[in-house]
Amino acid sequence: MSALYRGMDQASLDAAYNNSAAVQNSTALMAEFDILSEQMRGQATAHVGLRYGPAPRQLIDYFPAKKPGPLLVFIHGGYWQMRSKDSFSFIAKGLNEHGLHVALVGYTLAPNISITGMAGEVKAALAWLAANASDFGGDSSRMLLSGWSAGAHLTAMCMDAPCVVAGLAISGVYDLEPVRLSYLNDKLKLQTEDVPEISPITLRQSPKPMLIAYGQSELAELQRQSLAFHAARVTAGMPGALLAMPGLNHFTILRELSHAQGALALAAKDICTESTAQM
Repeated sequence: MSALYRGMDQASLDAAYNNSAAVQNSTALMAEFDILSEQMRGQATAHVGLRYGPAPRQLIDYFPAKKPGPLLVFIHGGYWQMRSKDSFSFIAKGLNEHGLHVALVGYTLAPNISITGMAGEVKAALAWLAANASDFGGDSSRMLLSGWSAGAHLTAMCMDAPCVVAGLAISGVYDLEPVRLSYLNDKLKLQTEDVPEISPITLRQSPKPMLIAYGQSELAELQRQSLAFHAARVTAGMPGALLAMPGLNHFTILRELSHAQGALALAAKDICTESTAQM
């Protein structure tokens, strides 16, 4: 077969973006995340299913800290076409221990909506939180936007929301040309002309700080995506760091957000502390 992208043929390109196949115990890890997330949603303090719009998945789950404080808004992954916020509630536990409120955003998936439409839904959720987070103790003037995988892409797409002060993008995809050429496009239906408008790496870079994190045991293409996006931001003179995390794959990296001493939980706390100092 002929080369399709960066010297890869179709089979190689598809494998280069298939995280579930690359991580042999990914099904078991997701099952673990589901159990831990159900426990979080069952807590008496949790506010589950807050509606920010009329579509079925336009819901927010809110996990308050014990005292008023900054708010981390998390966007789940699933290559824009699978999974839901319900599987990721577990990430709130360690963040709450640091005094961060946590909101998980649901959004409509492909093929029922375009990626541009998903970004619009996330921005609507952010606007809802800006208006309502104070009811739960969250400080909307200190809102950190975060996401994993496709959620990291949507984080980068939504950094211009007025309420967002900084970003934490985890294991993301920031150039969607290889996605367009891969098996992932069966549901996304991306066209050549769509790619520049939905690829954060080609868009005007946000001047807000962004930490870009990835696992060094992830697929090589996923690592390259983070490296290239960070390089684009450096070239544009925008603030933020690159965090390469040894020994972590596309799924285990989330544990570093879910417990208080995890590297990503500590980074989120530091980002919120720095944003407060600059106010």
